[in-house]
Amino acid sequence: MHKIQWDPTSLQDITAVLGTEAYTEEDKSIVSHAQKSQHSWFSHSRWLRSPQHLPSLFPRCLRPPIPSSSFPRVRGAAGDADRELRGPSGKATAGQPRVTLLPTPNSSGLSQEFESHWPEIPERSPCVAGVIPVIYYSVLLGLGLPVSLLTAVALGRLATRTRKPSYYYLLALTASDIIIQVVIVFAGFLLQGALLARQVPQVVVRMANILEFAANHASVWIAILLTVDRYTALCHPLHHRAASSPGRTRRAIAAVLSAALLTGIPFYWWLDVWRDADSPSTLDEVLKWVHCLTVYFIPCGVFLVTNSAIIHRLRRRGQSGLQARVGKSTAILLGITTLFTLLWAPRVFVMLYHMYVAPVHRDWRVHLALDVANMVAMLNTAVNFGLYCFVSKTFRATVRQVIHDAYLPCTLASQPEGMVAKPVIEPPGLPKGAEV
Repeated sequence: MHKIQWDPTSLQDITAVLGTEAYTEEDKSIVSHAQKSQHSWFSHSRWLRSPQHLPSLFPRCLRPPIPSSSFPRVRGAAGDADRELRGPSGKATAGQPRVTLLPTPNSSGLSQEFESHWPEIPERSPCVAGVIPVIYYSVLLGLGLPVSLLTAVALGRLATRTRKPSYYYLLALTASDIIIQVVIVFAGFLLQGALLARQVPQVVVRMANILEFAANHASVWIAILLTVDRYTALCHPLHHRAASSPGRTRRAIAAVLSAALLTGIPFYWWLDVWRDADSPSTLDEVLKWVHCLTVYFIPCGVFLVTNSAIIHRLRRRGQSGLQARVGKSTAILLGITTLFTLLWAPRVFVMLYHMYVAPVHRDWRVHLALDVANMVAMLNTAVNFGLYCFVSKTFRATVRQVIHDAYLPCTLASQPEGMVAKPVIEPPGLPKGAEV
């Protein structure tokens, strides 16, 4: 009796292999059972490959591509290649049913060829910070926004009263911080990220990106204008007195705000790092580098050069016997630029690390680092008020006056009708009972 080596390609031509004259009753039963096994195998493989049955077998992320050439070559769990039609000892067992081993996803004896078709599943990194960012941004917005509004009112009064360019620049910087708090902290992190769980239409997200990056650019570039103004006032005082005016200062601020809005338009195509599952494309990489250059590296270079020149100028004055006094505007400038450099450094570092080392969505440590870096960077929008109060006595007095003016109408409105507040200073020289 011939031993049959089951091969799907030669099973249809089994007559040519054995010859019709070599058929016996035992051979006929073997051939008939092999044909039924092959038909059952191919029917089952087509059923597995049909798309209507795949969802019930594997989840969407676990569906492997199943080529038709992989099933007939699969070996059993014990690694025997020719056990389909032969018994355990290699003898034909016509009286016993043949068992065909089917590949299963959970089988421990899968061949390397079958495993090569199983896709790697990237696991999204968990949010380790939990609700801490939500609490942090809520407190930052609840305290920072009223403080920024109070700062804007106080600086507006000082700019109107003194007409100094530095106050106009600080007022524009505070307005940019208010926009950042509303657009990025409230609309971006709290509304879109926490409340809506990023289930926002893509067009709305991209339009918000334009406003977010425009506000960042405006805040940083107005700080550059303040730096250049202080450098000119200290190192070239005659030129500064001749060129500075409130009208020119307002035009410079308007030009910077317009340029910031225009440069925010390309970031409509910014790819959010939380959704950046693949390696960044050329456009995304260019946008991230432009962001790092325009918001951090170039401004920090300008701050370093101008602040070094200002400090060198003050030291030369001290060595020449003149009074090397650091003015309030200069001290505020040094504090603003130093805080910006320190608070924005973690975000820029994590952004570059995300592009070239480990993406946010795969490494929970990078995910946590980006959360912390964003929280530290947004702190820059609320610390300027404390810096102004610490440096400038004039600013503290103006803030007290603003609070007093806001509190006085509330006090007068709470008094009963018919009661009139007595004036603090009475007109002198009037006799008792005389009319005013």
